[in-house]
Amino acid sequence: MSAPLPPAEFEAGLRAVGRERYHDKHPFHILMHEGKLNRGQLQAWVLNRFYYQKLIPRKDASLIARADDIALRREWIGRILDHDGTKPGGGGIERWLRLAEGVGLDRDYVAGCAGVLPATRFACDAYVHFVREKSLLEAVASSLTELFAPDLHRTRIDALLANYAFANEETLAYFHNRLVEAPKDVAFGLDYVLRHARTREEQTLCVAALTFKTDVLWAQLDALHHAYVSPGLIPAGAFVPENAA
Repeated sequence: MSAPLPPAEFEAGLRAVGRERYHDKHPFHILMHEGKLNRGQLQAWVLNRFYYQKLIPRKDASLIARADDIALRREWIGRILDHDGTKPGGGGIERWLRLAEGVGLDRDYVAGCAGVLPATRFACDAYVHFVREKSLLEAVASSLTELFAPDLHRTRIDALLANYAFANEETLAYFHNRLVEAPKDVAFGLDYVLRHARTREEQTLCVAALTFKTDVLWAQLDALHHAYVSPGLIPAGAFVPENAA
């Protein structure tokens, strides 16, 4: 069996996944950042992305429930608090609902997830099942898409402010907060993976876990592009924008 890669080489392999596969390269994101999405397409993105945001605390809670490591549990619980908040009116989920209101959606409709695309549900549910069923190391490794998120958030903030009337400090508060939260989260997660992946096999599994997570994110945008951009085939029961044919 091959010897484990040196930590720097292993980390470089993880970062290579983001350079090659992160969803900032998806055509839907490119259209968004170029100001080429219409109101209905933006609404569809906000609505469908909420389903992912809604499942993140459940995913993180399932990870904590499996962890014997007190330090891991103590650190990871902060992710749940970041999303759920410590009191009503706080947290990332609430900030995302304010974004939804900003693009003209009803917050109760968004929170109920009735109009979410089937492919969005399948992709996000698959991520939750992955974290519940794979090894704890693989579950932590799958979170490392956060390595690449801050650059995307900065680009997104600038692009939305430049191109869309709904964008302001209030509606984009979720992304501003993630610029602070994500680097803290990923520093712990990356250190954990680098220290606990002690064999080449474990390192390979970690890279595969991160690859899986990039596939989850990419699949969500594939579904949005297919339904709301080209060819524009919206599944029965999914959200239909007011400007849809």
